[in-house]
Amino acid sequence: MQVIAGYGNGVSIQGRKRSVEPEGEPARSPCPVSCSLDVLGDRWTLLVVRDLILGHSRFKDFAASPEGIPTNVLSDRLDRLLRSGIVDQVPVEENPGRMGYQLTKKGQALRPLLEAMRDWGLAWAPGARALRGSVKTPRSRP
Repeated sequence: MQVIAGYGNGVSIQGRKRSVEPEGEPARSPCPVSCSLDVLGDRWTLLVVRDLILGHSRFKDFAASPEGIPTNVLSDRLDRLLRSGIVDQVPVEENPGRMGYQLTKKGQALRPLLEAMRDWGLAWAPGARALRGSVKTPRSRP
């Protein structure tokens, strides 16, 4: 299994060295799944990434998501995503004095993970349904 191939050697599936956690502490395990969960494995972080993929960029947009993330938790998750290099802060086009968020290349790399989670949820989670504007799979080119 490819996920386990990097276990124990500190190398990711793509062969890149893993980084330490945003808090500056080493990961609790060299397992790539564990290292990913150290950054993404709470109740809210991937929902913020989902909203970024869907085009949301401002704090108020994330706070208005249907899951109802508390604003103190949202602030913490955005800070963790910034420190992890998953998002950048950028000036908002309509109001350059305000800052918004956008996914970095590292953050964009999470799109297939979210698409797989969406597909799994639609197949296996009772009551799940794709909402308008949900994470879309890019169409393959002929």
